[in-house]
Amino acid sequence: MRQILLLTASLAVLSLAACSKKAESEIMTPESLSASDPSGTAAETDNPLLADWSGPYGGIPAFDRMNVADVKPALEAGMAQNLAQVDEIANNPQPATFENTILALETAGDDLGRVFTYYGILSSNMSTPEFRSVQQEMAPKLSEFNSKITQNEALFARVKAVKEGGEYQTLRADQKRLVDLVYDGFARNGATLEGEAKERYAAINKRLAELHTTFANNVLHDEESYVTYITKDQIGGLPDSFVQAAASADSDREHEGEYAITNTRSSMDPFLTYSTERGLREKVWRTYYDRGDNGDAYDNNAIIAEILQLRDERVGLLGYDNYAAWRLEDRMAKTPERAIALMEAVWPASVARVKEEVADMQAVADAEGANISIEPWDYRFYAEKVRKAKYDLNSDDVKQYLELGRLREAMFFVAGELFNFAFTPVPEGSVPVFHEDVKVWEVTDKTSGAHIGLWYLDPFARPGKRSGAWATSYRSHETFRGKKTVLASNNSNFVKGAPGGPVLISWDDAETYFHEFGHALHALSSNVAYPTLNSGVRDYTEFQSQLLERWLPTDAVINNYLVHYQTGEPIPAALIEKIKAAANFNQGFETTEYLASALVDMRFHTVDPAGIDPDAFERQTLADLGMPTEIVMRHRSPHFGHIFSGEGYSAGYYGYMWADVLTADAAEAFAEAPGGFYDKALARKLVDNLFAPRNAVDPADAYRAFRGRDAGIEPLMRDRGFPVPGE
Repeated sequence: MRQILLLTASLAVLSLAACSKKAESEIMTPESLSASDPSGTAAETDNPLLADWSGPYGGIPAFDRMNVADVKPALEAGMAQNLAQVDEIANNPQPATFENTILALETAGDDLGRVFTYYGILSSNMSTPEFRSVQQEMAPKLSEFNSKITQNEALFARVKAVKEGGEYQTLRADQKRLVDLVYDGFARNGATLEGEAKERYAAINKRLAELHTTFANNVLHDEESYVTYITKDQIGGLPDSFVQAAASADSDREHEGEYAITNTRSSMDPFLTYSTERGLREKVWRTYYDRGDNGDAYDNNAIIAEILQLRDERVGLLGYDNYAAWRLEDRMAKTPERAIALMEAVWPASVARVKEEVADMQAVADAEGANISIEPWDYRFYAEKVRKAKYDLNSDDVKQYLELGRLREAMFFVAGELFNFAFTPVPEGSVPVFHEDVKVWEVTDKTSGAHIGLWYLDPFARPGKRSGAWATSYRSHETFRGKKTVLASNNSNFVKGAPGGPVLISWDDAETYFHEFGHALHALSSNVAYPTLNSGVRDYTEFQSQLLERWLPTDAVINNYLVHYQTGEPIPAALIEKIKAAANFNQGFETTEYLASALVDMRFHTVDPAGIDPDAFERQTLADLGMPTEIVMRHRSPHFGHIFSGEGYSAGYYGYMWADVLTADAAEAFAEAPGGFYDKALARKLVDNLFAPRNAVDPADAYRAFRGRDAGIEPLMRDRGFPVPGE
């Protein structure tokens, strides 16, 4: 079902989070498919987006030949070819077998898959008005293409025959898993419907594709269009490194002598933390949290309402009570009730901690004679003051030891210790890139020197690049038709320093850097035979990345890579002790802003959405939860791209906490191991059971194989410094 997985990723703006966005199996070769394809093949066109990848490392994307003008014809040709391949499989006169049906589907769509790689880059990393126009036009056509496959009755009949036939019992475990995933990909997406219901299902998907694309582009518009410019007399409190970066960002936008506070988290967060200009803090805060909610042509509220109504109608055609029930059926949580129960178990402790944090901040503000009550735009500013007072910890002092290049080397070190990977920069110019900021490394096995794949890094913010951080794969691992190695990437939005200057980041951003690298390691460590088995179970795939964050504060990283960007001196032991002592500082804020988003997401997708007013629903839901007024959702609904720019995280944002239950439990296993976080035996067990199999093994079974039992909530509560039930 690779072509459907690829399409789903493209319609969701390829955000993985996993980022990061899958499938595989068949004995038909690309050559045999080309020979039988009546629509022509990539080899017969001069469109570079369709062409086979050539060059070193098993072939690499021709990012230097990427052009928006080629996108529409490439998609149209790729879809036509893929449908011809699918028709050939569906109409095969031979009885359906694993080889001629399931594996044939794994090979079908290779050319279109290459187009989606470029499409994802143009959507997420290099968006332009010209591309967005093509994207808006093609989104419904891609949805129609998807429906032609999932609703192909003859094709589904063959897949079902393999699933229910005698051959199924003779297959290997990973092959059975592949059959199950392919079958479910059809059954859960309308293949069992008939007549008007089938037509309506396809029409809903087409409209949703349009709405998801519009939602994402509206958010991107507001991120690009709303920039706060400040002058030299308004930079009070801001660190020099931030001021220099803001000056550089300003010159890019032709506001000479001013400083640009861009409408992204990487710019907003430090400004709110350090700026002494309260009025400007409020302006920057409102600009950021009002993305998609400005009552103009780019307002997303009406779009959210229509998305929710269409999703509910669609799953109703399949017999589900609500969208969340359908979405969670194939996740680890299984039901909305289990996901909600986890979040509601943590919520009271989280809100209680917020009240403590606000009281501490209000005391500081009162002592200073500020004559204010803490508002959302004050939270980060006064939290930083409390941090200094309680722990004598200044975040800007910590930043001096968190230089982006050294942190990257620290991640390489961890990958070497746990995965036996080595990272070597490829010669500049030998691998095409889509922007001069992008750098590439070859990944090899440290012992044998065997090539594993390439790792692309696109670290800096720029116009046309969506906000946040994510990982994606341009090519996933497979072996069934010859070994194909991984092309993985990480993408961030760090504010580039002044020319020749360092890029210094916060501890939280360093954790995010490690987090996204965990997604890349998950892809690079894959040992699956079939591409579809690289797909992920959403509330599980965040576990691997969240776990990697735990290596940032290990002694080996601290002692060797957290060094002062100017002097090269290691970070002082006393500063590290302060960081560790403050590890759970502001945990109320971090947990509550996340849980609020996750709970609103789940409520959106478990109620009857008829006539829903998203803005009013958000406010009422938060009021019902007892949301502290000093905090807002991490992602307010009008810019909640995780759930409304596609369906990857819809009714699934809870998955980060579900995965964090596993993370906290696995971290305790390493903490208790004889070799600690670098225990070789436990690392091998981790890679073999939880990274390499990808989706070839049910996640619950995989975790039990690693830990010997299921994970409980107790380690999570201990990890966050919250009261543990029963202790």
